[in-house]
Amino acid sequence: MALAIARARTSTRGVSAAQARVRTRSTPTTSSRRLHVTRSAADAKSASAEATIEIDTTSEDAYTVIRINDAPNKPGTLRVITTALADLGLNIEKAIVDSAKDDLVSDIFHVTDSSGSKVTDAEDVENIKVCLSMILRAHFSNVSDVARPDAEISSAPQGSAQRRQHDLLYSLMDRYLRNDVMSVQESIVNHVEYTMARNRYHFDDFEAYNAAAFSVRDRLIESWNDTQQHFRDKSPKRVYYLSMEFLMGRSFLNSLYNLDIKPQFTEALHQLGYDMENLVDKERDAALGNGGLGRLASCFLDSMATQDLPAWGYGIRYQYGMFRQTVTDGFQHEHPDYWLNFGNPWEIERPYISYPVKFYGGIREYEIDGVKMYEWLANEEISAVAYDNPIPGWDTPTTINLRLWSAKPSKEFDLESFNTGDYVQAILSKQRAETISSVLYPDDRTYQGKELRLKQQYFMVSATLQDIIRRYLVNHQTFDQFPDQVAIQLNDTHPSLGIPELMRLFLDEHKLGWTKAWDITSKVFSVTNHTVLAETLEKWPVDLMEKVLPRHMMIIYDINWRFIQELAATIGEDYTRIGRMSIIEEAPDTKYVRMAHLALVACHTVNGVAEIHSELLKSRIFADFYNIMPEKFQNKTNGVTQRRWLAFSNPELRDLISSKLGGDAWIRELESLHELEKYADNAEFQAQWRAIKTNNKKKLAKYIEEKTGTVVNPNALFDIQVKRIHEYKRQLLNVFYVIHKYKQIKAATLEERKDFVPRVVLIGGKAAPGYDMAKRIIKLVCSVGDVVNNDPDVGDLLKIVFVPDYNVSSAETIVPAAELSQHISTAGTEASGTSNMKFAMNGCLIIGTMDGSNVEIAEEIGKENMFIFGSSAADVPILRAERARFKTPQEFDAIVESIREGAFGWADYFAPLCDAVHGGADYYLLANDFEDYCRAQSLVDETYKDEAKWTKMSIKSTARSGKFSSDRTIREYAKDIWGIEPCRRVDPGNPR
Repeated sequence: MALAIARARTSTRGVSAAQARVRTRSTPTTSSRRLHVTRSAADAKSASAEATIEIDTTSEDAYTVIRINDAPNKPGTLRVITTALADLGLNIEKAIVDSAKDDLVSDIFHVTDSSGSKVTDAEDVENIKVCLSMILRAHFSNVSDVARPDAEISSAPQGSAQRRQHDLLYSLMDRYLRNDVMSVQESIVNHVEYTMARNRYHFDDFEAYNAAAFSVRDRLIESWNDTQQHFRDKSPKRVYYLSMEFLMGRSFLNSLYNLDIKPQFTEALHQLGYDMENLVDKERDAALGNGGLGRLASCFLDSMATQDLPAWGYGIRYQYGMFRQTVTDGFQHEHPDYWLNFGNPWEIERPYISYPVKFYGGIREYEIDGVKMYEWLANEEISAVAYDNPIPGWDTPTTINLRLWSAKPSKEFDLESFNTGDYVQAILSKQRAETISSVLYPDDRTYQGKELRLKQQYFMVSATLQDIIRRYLVNHQTFDQFPDQVAIQLNDTHPSLGIPELMRLFLDEHKLGWTKAWDITSKVFSVTNHTVLAETLEKWPVDLMEKVLPRHMMIIYDINWRFIQELAATIGEDYTRIGRMSIIEEAPDTKYVRMAHLALVACHTVNGVAEIHSELLKSRIFADFYNIMPEKFQNKTNGVTQRRWLAFSNPELRDLISSKLGGDAWIRELESLHELEKYADNAEFQAQWRAIKTNNKKKLAKYIEEKTGTVVNPNALFDIQVKRIHEYKRQLLNVFYVIHKYKQIKAATLEERKDFVPRVVLIGGKAAPGYDMAKRIIKLVCSVGDVVNNDPDVGDLLKIVFVPDYNVSSAETIVPAAELSQHISTAGTEASGTSNMKFAMNGCLIIGTMDGSNVEIAEEIGKENMFIFGSSAADVPILRAERARFKTPQEFDAIVESIREGAFGWADYFAPLCDAVHGGADYYLLANDFEDYCRAQSLVDETYKDEAKWTKMSIKSTARSGKFSSDRTIREYAKDIWGIEPCRRVDPGNPR
């Protein structure tokens, strides 16, 4: 015993190691500590001198008694003491903790040595005292400990069992995990051994990633729990954001940046022998979305957290998510994206949070006190199980939540069927249940696909609303305050079934009357519309709705009947107009439920996502509704989070911007970027700006070669069009210009070719599995690339590359490197678009039509800093009407004919593409805009040759992009639609 203690006393390194181990152990601390973290280092050191250590070897027969008197009431003190005693080889047989008095505490420990005997040797006793003194002095002088806030428990009197339990539970974790390198390393290795059950001396990159991710998640959970406790204590009005898509991307780097601990984790992993960049690549994208809708929802969550809003997101935990795209011989192939196959360290399963979700069956009518009531007798029931995903904000202690629902059978196994020998039937119910949350956007061209899609939508909203009501009823006895406590935002019409579901819950489950239930429902819901074309608005066959959700169809009929009565009282017997506005569409072959109309009737606000889109809603798509209820309509121009899409994905540019703006404050207030504009003509700043772009282009060139095998020139103009493949987005127009450019190069002399600007055209995006024309466009891109990229006459002057499986992670490489970005949809077809905002924010210039948010980008950064072309939204209907008489440009015809004649192979396969844009067809007006598009592209080349001019335009693009932060969008939602306020908790490490 004496030898062990002496060794501990004389080894400074041993004491440091003990202190390091203390940092992550969970040994108990005093149950009555109240923490004050404002004590200075000098105060702590002074206070430590007042603490006394007494060691009594006589008063107890079996134990040595150690008394530590008047120690400063500092977080983790008892943890330090107990760990230090363990490191000295002592067993704590009993501990008595005293109450805090004047910020001081006293603790008593009854200890034995490793053999279970008292410690009586005088030298050992002295060594114990010296070691404890050294460790406590180091602990009290270390001001890096940060206390966690205590939860309010005003109802429990002092001294009660409940109060004692509360105090003990608080004191067990009374400080936050430390973020120094050694503590991070301990946390990672602990997860390797204890969470993953791997040998801590041998774990590969994937295991290192998972262990590091769990370590980061520990810190997120601390913040998440304290944020949710703060919301419960303050009881603010909350907003719940319902979306069928959340395109989250990767969480590892995003969380490290938001928590401001990336340097520590990078160094900790480096010392352990692992490279951060390699580990980041081990994370799979969370495949929970398709495109702009899901990416917008994810940006909004980031901004809600950063703005300290009491908010939750709700969606579905798709097992397979969006398909993984491969391209073989130019053809798209879809593969299930098994993104959950190897687990997801960022989610927290909540098996105890589960709600029943029902389908099919019939309705029972009965009376209570003469009032008709209804009961839904469903014949299928599944369970929705919650999975939580913490969403941290930037430069804030706030961490909010994304709750995703996974479908499980209400009973795991049909034992009766199994026992009677029907083994297949025994598992069918399990499979049917799990199918609901299996795949993002099942193919709804079939009846079965439509049915599954409808069940998905209802599954999400039913579980969500039950959860919202459960949370509300914790602090309320009636629903009178529900509209003052709850705001529900529907991200497009997909969650609109939440309207009749909330009515059903109020009417059937909580026995409210119709008038009260409708009054509450119409005050809590608001909807964002993302559609420009009236024919694409969501609607469901009535017979399908009656089969799957019979009670909801009854409620929708009731809502519609009351709405029509009010409408007739307002506009009279204009049945044509009433028919246009009815929730029920009386089509010749069948009846449909118009989900957008249901949302418009029930929601207190409907908003568009760009100024031009919102005007189209009022003037075309919902003109009848706008004329009756104009107060419901608003515009909320979309935005993107500048954290992921500039500060985190383009760190070199972030550092340059911060060096000129005096710090990182612009990452929260993007409008302050306008200060950059004064450097737009500065030659030195321009050179730095170009150097960063060149580095990013080299990274992208390497990525292109890895993914496609195509070697591109990083000194060429990088021309990017990455988005969902669709005819209205006009990737076909882009390809036609490449063919036009190719023909120009081929016709030029060697001397003339020297004047061409080298260009790399990159196209990426997924075609919906059932969208034949989009798949043909992908094949055409690849076929043109096969010809152009291998023509020795062209060389590096022109390359066209299709990059497969475009997703959030690949965008984080593509966006910072882009110099020209194409947003060329036919005017009036794009609701907003947000990728153009990401590109503009990174100093990429835009070539585009005056469509969607291009209009507002042009207003902000100036048309002179963009390349605008094409017909206006007002002209498009006229041009379509006159299309049959339009004389197409000769060069356009020549390009189409070259494709028809097989210049790029596959002539028969490309014939439908040619037919769609030739003759009287061409719905998206490619031919009408072709010549102006070529003019704009020529201006691009001319401008690019002037390096200083191009760079100046690039700097202005970034400097003037402040409006397009999702922070601004969310502030507008909070003020104008939700009526909620920030609810920031005090950050103990940085109170302000």
